[in-house]
Amino acid sequence: MTQRIRFPFCCLIRGLAFPRLLLFGVTCPSVVCCLLLPDLEGSAHLLLLSRNKSKHELGYCEAEAKLALSLDFWTLSSENLLAVLPVDPVKENYVRKVKNCIFSIAVPTPLKSRVRLVAVSKEVLEDILDLDLSVSETDDFIQLVSGEKIVSGSIPLAHRYGGHQFGIWAGQLGDGRAHLLGTYMNRQGEKWELQLKGSGKTPYSRNGDGRAVLRSSVREFLCSEAMHSLRIPTSRVASLVVSDDEVWRDQFYNGNIVKERGAVVLRVAKSWFRIGSLEILAHYGELDLLRTLLDFIIREHFPSVEVAEPNRYVDFFSVVVSETAQLIALWMSVGFAHGVCNTDNFSLLSITIDYGPFGFMEAYNPDFVPNTSDDEGRYKIGNQANIGIFNLNKLLQALNPILDPRQRQLAAQILEGYPVLYYTRFRELFKAKLGLLGETKGDDDLIAFLLHLMEKTAADFTMTFRQLSEITQSQLQELNIPQQFWALNMISKHKLFPAWVSQYLLRLKSNMNDSDSERRKRMTSPSSPACSSASFPEAFCS
Repeated sequence: MTQRIRFPFCCLIRGLAFPRLLLFGVTCPSVVCCLLLPDLEGSAHLLLLSRNKSKHELGYCEAEAKLALSLDFWTLSSENLLAVLPVDPVKENYVRKVKNCIFSIAVPTPLKSRVRLVAVSKEVLEDILDLDLSVSETDDFIQLVSGEKIVSGSIPLAHRYGGHQFGIWAGQLGDGRAHLLGTYMNRQGEKWELQLKGSGKTPYSRNGDGRAVLRSSVREFLCSEAMHSLRIPTSRVASLVVSDDEVWRDQFYNGNIVKERGAVVLRVAKSWFRIGSLEILAHYGELDLLRTLLDFIIREHFPSVEVAEPNRYVDFFSVVVSETAQLIALWMSVGFAHGVCNTDNFSLLSITIDYGPFGFMEAYNPDFVPNTSDDEGRYKIGNQANIGIFNLNKLLQALNPILDPRQRQLAAQILEGYPVLYYTRFRELFKAKLGLLGETKGDDDLIAFLLHLMEKTAADFTMTFRQLSEITQSQLQELNIPQQFWALNMISKHKLFPAWVSQYLLRLKSNMNDSDSERRKRMTSPSSPACSSASFPEAFCS
């Protein structure tokens, strides 16, 4: 039995620029290479590159200081995955039902026409992948990020998972147009999994063509980098390439199929496992494999959970419940609607993944739906907290077969605590947006009152908070709203606005030793969701 959260809250982002982001309109071929399994020859060229030296061989300080100037000694590894998690014994790449494994080996299918580099994230290349920006100008890089060649140490994999889509069990889904190239450990000791999206068919492609288009790929690139800059846990995108390959899509799901250009993104995350990764194993009764995958995930990604602890799966569930509540509260604080919160799109690490029909709400509206195929508004922005409970309940159902009765009871109690976790984080975020310090009994009412006024006046949510950070208390006291504060002017037309202002000013007085300048500084700091309309540094276009 799941609890339903009545939730009228949310907000917007506007005027985004992106961090250390380079956009190119020129041709820059590129690549990387190699795969040492002879039976994988086929779609991608195989080229052996020299293996990278370890930090110990280079000397830690030297490795720490240097970025790679080429891909000659830059390698990935699939060993940590394949040493533990079973692979589909069928090597041929055709659509089929797959059982008793986590991955299928699947080599990317190169694009047929000329490939051009459209965009690259300098921050991802340098800070995550230890690559100097100049590497993106090489043929090796283009060939790597387009799926034409495979780098040394990589065994491309497609992940098998299932999921509930729009509340209904959809059976086997899986990576239908994505290839996991392997894991990279950077000079900080962080492990990142690299995945191509739009790189061709896999055994999980169903009726799809295995491709992505430029339109949706640009959206994923920009949004994932924006979310990172807003300090919201997310996958990242390293690069985007485009070709002249024809890809046909029904963009608005109205039967009007149009020709678009094929594109590939290279995206990175600490892990791509999602709730559906566990659901499919439980659904088909593959319980030993379910335990194996869970223990691997816990060991690799949940350091607070002891893998030898008998209650480890309950502890794991507790962390996922807490961090999912935190993530959705963060989404709401910037007005982000994921658009398709199926269990196959919900990360077990509680990061934002699989950017599809997402949107940022402008005029405050809890019924905002960015997904044109969501006719019933299941994934509207005001319902995301409830969808979190639904998805976590499906995760619990997947865990139940390997829990004893007492553990099931404990896990159910943990799930019941989700609303408190969610509202606690939500309250913290929105108090920060209002510049409030400390705790008072009426904070929830103050937040809800403002959102009510915003809904009734269709006020721009992000700009309302931004302008509240800029206006002085004396201007509010006199209801003297400068013309340039257009969002606040919209709300001020509501007859109850003076009452809200009185409550807000009274609450601000409880901020000890505070001032307009200190409040403004707090509300517009990078750590505050009120600054979501601010520009981010180093955005470059050509």
